[in-house]
Amino acid sequence: MHDRRIPEWLRHAPAPSVRGFAVLAGTEAVARGILVSVFPLVMYHALGDARLVSKAYFLIGLASLFVGLSIPYLIRFVPRRWVYVSGTQMYACGALLAASGGQTAAVAGLALFTVAVVTTFVCFNAYVLDYVAKIELGRLETSRLFYSALGWTAGPAFGVLLYGWWPPAPFLIAAASAYGMLTVFLVMRLGNGKLITRSRAAPANPFAYFPRFFAQRRLIAGWLFAVIRSCGWWVYVVYLPIYAVQNGLGDQLGGIALSISNGALFLAPLMLRFVQRTSVRTAVRSGFMMSGLLFLFAGLPYGVPQVAVLSLMAGSFFLILLDVCAGLPFLLAVKPSERTEMSAIYSSFRDVSGILTPGVAWVVLLVAPISGIFLACGAGLIGAWGLARNLHPRLGQARVSVEPVRDRAYAPELAGGPEAV
Repeated sequence: MHDRRIPEWLRHAPAPSVRGFAVLAGTEAVARGILVSVFPLVMYHALGDARLVSKAYFLIGLASLFVGLSIPYLIRFVPRRWVYVSGTQMYACGALLAASGGQTAAVAGLALFTVAVVTTFVCFNAYVLDYVAKIELGRLETSRLFYSALGWTAGPAFGVLLYGWWPPAPFLIAAASAYGMLTVFLVMRLGNGKLITRSRAAPANPFAYFPRFFAQRRLIAGWLFAVIRSCGWWVYVVYLPIYAVQNGLGDQLGGIALSISNGALFLAPLMLRFVQRTSVRTAVRSGFMMSGLLFLFAGLPYGVPQVAVLSLMAGSFFLILLDVCAGLPFLLAVKPSERTEMSAIYSSFRDVSGILTPGVAWVVLLVAPISGIFLACGAGLIGAWGLARNLHPRLGQARVSVEPVRDRAYAPELAGGPEAV
């Protein structure tokens, strides 16, 4: 009798939907989007030198990479839901710490915020693998980008405007959004994910799957595409605002440019249709070639700063095209039995790019102005265009449209855009 009085949604939680995951990603986009253009300014004003900023990002990237690779090992001892919850709290603590002001607080706040990104990212991937059918992965990625578009479009410009008005304001909004993430997560009732029984125990450490990863060329290529694409976003998000300040274009230009560029996220469904009508190979090569050429043009010596900014903004449009399609080569190559471990390895692209980009920039700035970073990034994007020529012309088409759904999920989320930073 008492059982009948308990609402059905309390006794049996509904399965998480594509829309639920998209809302969760959209909430996170608000927390990160409002600070994505503020943190480079805070770091540059606190440290006073682009080389020191690169050094700080480089060291934080190393720490974030270690944490990201250790999370699959950690969740063997700590329930996944608590790891995700701790990630939301690191978001809030990092934002509040950076809001307090000072050089040490700025660096420590950025470090906490960066570790929070990779912590929630790996957990989010694992939940997607558990609850989303592989035939729905393309729809999930498009929905995630669409729901995230508002945070990534309005956030950067709004963040720098608030920072100019009252510096703590964007950090307080980011902290509030982190608690919004926590609320959505609890409402979705994801728990610890699904229990999957295997014939043998999983590896005892997060590095045991590296030999399997390096033995599969398709996985390596897909991971490299993600790294290089993420490097493009690192350069655009971190070094464009510094370039604008150094060339007398103001503190707000970087955030405004990023907001305008992120408006292309609303075109993600149209970009997905372009991928479907042509091929993954064509879309990936087009994105890398065009973004590479535009970044190279922006880095030409003795160029006009305003023209360089416009060229970078045009290049970012093609980076968003890559957000839609450049993760598919990895996505379609992951084996179901390796999905959790390969998800952790794939998610390392964010941290590797967070180490590689400031590391290369650190070296470039020793011998060239900041525009030299745009040249180096453009060269890397063109290199990825050359690597993509080895992709199969019909990659993904037959499997997505013909194969029955045998596995609930098998590959990580295609996180991209400025989210890659």
